[in-house]
Amino acid sequence: METKITIVVDNKSNDEMRGEWGLCILVQYAGKKFLLDAGASDLFLENMEKLGIDVTDIDYAMLSHAHYDHANGLPAFLEENDKAQLYVRETTAEDCYAKKFIFRKYIGIPHRMLTKYADRIEMVSGDYKIMDGVWLLPHKTKGLESIGKRELMYRKTPHKWIPDDFSHEQSLVIETDKGLVILNSCSHGGAGNIINEVKSTFPDKKVYGLIGGLHLYNKPESEIREVAENIRATGIEYVCTGHCTKDRAFGILKEELGDMVDQMKVGHQVVI
Repeated sequence: METKITIVVDNKSNDEMRGEWGLCILVQYAGKKFLLDAGASDLFLENMEKLGIDVTDIDYAMLSHAHYDHANGLPAFLEENDKAQLYVRETTAEDCYAKKFIFRKYIGIPHRMLTKYADRIEMVSGDYKIMDGVWLLPHKTKGLESIGKRELMYRKTPHKWIPDDFSHEQSLVIETDKGLVILNSCSHGGAGNIINEVKSTFPDKKVYGLIGGLHLYNKPESEIREVAENIRATGIEYVCTGHCTKDRAFGILKEELGDMVDQMKVGHQVVI
């Protein structure tokens, strides 16, 4: 059974379609269409039209994590498509900030989206099966708040600021003919951690690949090479990355991992 994955929005544009700092991915699987994220604006609608994708045909939508560059297009999606449920982690809220010293910048989901579209939004917990061969998985790695603290990403609570533990982040996992494919748009919890989370969840299944951003644009070369080694050690065979990986880190990953690494751009398709 063929699985087709199309990059609708990414930082890298092509000659015919614009890009933006954000990500939107369409997955066609078992006769159904899945939308992972909707970028930072309604640009995804423009690109879908150029790609010949009818937004009203999408059956399921999911938010990878509660940041604006993945969620800001979702209100437009929910207005244009009147049938797809939107799946988000149960911890998703309007509480994500970049915070350094006294400076705070809101980087979360559109305000009031959860209440305005409450009838369209499914708040999921644990390992969630959407249909045969398609799952949404949470992080299972402990201590991820240390990553939030390092990245200066915090969540605002009624009483204090807490480092983000990315409990609002989830992986879309699809079973293909080559094995499980993981889609995680920013991989804040760490690429190696995410792959190993999926391997431990499905110990009897092969994990073939990882598609998404790896949040390496702000990392030193030594750490990028360490991430590459962690990916290699998991035994997966394919990585397609872009968005928050950016070109410098992609080049280093390419040096380390060779032909198993592919680069995203708007309109790029992966057929498995």
